[in-house]
This record gives sequence, C-alpha cells and structure tokens, in this order.
Amino acid sequence: MSKTISAGRTPKIVIESIGGDLSLVGWEGDEILLKADDDEMRVNQDGEQVKVSCSDDLSLRVPKAASIFIGNIGGDASIRSLMGDIELKEISGDLSLRDVNSVAIETVHADFSLRGARGHLFIKSANSDVSIRDVDGNVTLETVADDLALRDVRGNVSVKVAEDVVMYLNPLAGNVYSVTAGDDILLVMPPKANATLNLNADEIDIEWKGIENDDEATSRVVTLGDGSASITLNAGGDIRVSNQSDAGDSAEDFGNFAGIGMDWSGFGERISQRVNQATQRAQRKVEEAARRIEQKTREAERRASRGKGFLEVGRWNWDFAPKGVPMPSKPQQASDEERLAILKMLQDKKITAEEAEKLLASLEGGS
Repeated sequence: MSKTISAGRTPKIVIESIGGDLSLVGWEGDEILLKADDDEMRVNQDGEQVKVSCSDDLSLRVPKAASIFIGNIGGDASIRSLMGDIELKEISGDLSLRDVNSVAIETVHADFSLRGARGHLFIKSANSDVSIRDVDGNVTLETVADDLALRDVRGNVSVKVAEDVVMYLNPLAGNVYSVTAGDDILLVMPPKANATLNLNADEIDIEWKGIENDDEATSRVVTLGDGSASITLNAGGDIRVSNQSDAGDSAEDFGNFAGIGMDWSGFGERISQRVNQATQRAQRKVEEAARRIEQKTREAERRASRGKGFLEVGRWNWDFAPKGVPMPSKPQQASDEERLAILKMLQDKKITAEEAEKLLASLEGGS
C-alpha cells in the first residue's frame, strides 16, 4: 500500500516503532510518501507532525528538510539525503546513513556506517563495527564494542573503542582528538600535519621524518609542525603513526570496513606478529620451567642417595629418610593439549601474554 500526506516542507516525522526494515530518503517534493502493507502500518497526522508505526518493513520519502525521530527499528535501516536532524533510540540491525545533518543515536546493536554529515554525530552505544567518513561537525562515540574506522572529520573527536581503531585525519588548529582503544590504533595524517601527540601504548611506532623511535617507550609526547591540534591516543595494544597514505593495505583485521574505500593491510599483519611474539615468549617460559624442574630433580636424586632426609621442591614433598628410601616420582609435565589450549586463549586475546606465561609455568611446576 502507498499513502501520501501533505505536511509542509519542514515536517516532524515521528517513527514510533518499525518491526522490520526501514528505508528513509529525503526528496525535493513537499509530500510524504509511505509504502508498507496496509494491515501493518498506522499513520496519524497533527499539522506538521506525522506519527508512523509499522509491524513490518516500511519505506518513506519525505521532504529533505524534515526532522526525524525514531523510537525502535527491529531490522536494518538505510537513511539518506536529509537536511533535518535525526534522533534514533534503538536499532537491532545494521544502520547506514548517507548525506545527512546532525545525528544522535542511543543504541546500535549491529554495524553502523556513516558517509557525509554536515552536523555532529553522537552515539551512546554501538555494539559492533563502526565506519565513519566525511563529517563536518564533532564525532562523539561513548562506547564501540568492536572496531572503528574514521576518516575526514573536521570537528573534534572523542571515542572509546573496545578493539582496533584506524583513523585518517587532517588535524585542524585548535581541535581536540581523544581516542581510547582496547587494542591497536593506526593514525595516518598528511606529512605537513600540525599536532601535539600524547601517546600511551605497549609499543609506539612513529613513521615520520625527523622523529626517532624509542623501542622501550610506552608513553611519548611528540610535536609535529606548530603542534596546534591536540591528539591523545591511549591503546591497550600498539600505536602506529604514519604520514604514508598506504600505511594500511587491507581491512581484513579491522572488521566490516569494506565500504570506507581505504587500504588497511600491513597494520593487521603487525597484530599477528605481536601475538606470535607473545606466544614465543610463553613457549620460552615453558622451556625454562622444564629446565628448572630437571635441575631440581637431579639435585633431589643426589641428596636422596646421600640420605639427607626430607626435601620440598615446588609442589612435590619427598621423604629421604634412611628407612626404605622412596625415590622421587618423575615431575609432572604439561601435555601438548594443555599447552595448545593456553596458546589458543592467548591468540584469541582471552588472556594476556603474562597470564599465559604464568599458566604454562604453573603446569610445569615453575614459579
């Protein structure tokens, strides 16, 4: 069913609830066109305000200057070509925005993509990947559960991300950019960028002419140009800062970023390298623990042969009394399955390298 409503050039559209998918497009006309099954859609009008609800899919064409409030969307949504503000409470599926103004969102449960916004973007909670490109205003993301790709934001940036962050920025004088990531951050800027960088991470790699790297540093303050923009990056993993446009070669390790049109590989390879290095460190700890156990066993055997009495080593208690001297049992060794299980947890980032080392050492009887 199609329904046409006249509500002026700047109507207020209130979409209370959508059970299925939503398609919302701004057009040059003065009328609102609604398409949905007759039995599924309900529409009420009060002057410029139009309230809509639909238990299934809904398609809307509205005047470009319309302002939009959406309560709940049960499926996916595509919204584009609007000059009015957009407010959304909750969406269960993917959300794609193109050529919009200011946007305020409470919760997105799946992937979020925005390309082209003349105003600000605010998201309280994004439970999957987020891709943002070409925003004139500020970007504020209070919580992103997975990865973030961000490019060409001309306002301030304040984001907190659980996983990886990839940013292409041309920092503007006086702007403040604050990024916290649970894992790695890649920041790419023009060679003549002016910014003061405050960096905190496990490893910091700066690919910039005239800037020397410090392999041991986990915190650095670096001034580029006149330092007129402020950039603060806090990473649970590594930080890489580069002025090379091809700093990333593939999006493979950065979630659902195919639509952002950038090359992401290379940096993802660094993530794998870091996991491999941690795994090798843990394996070396296992070998060291095994050598310690062998040494203590030999010492215990020598003392037993001399009738030295009682010896306690790690989790083993051996009685070397002269009466019927029992020989020490062979030290317990971790099985290949146990080692592999711990290393798999490390690779999946369920435990840290230090925790893996302690688990492997404890299995071998080390401290």
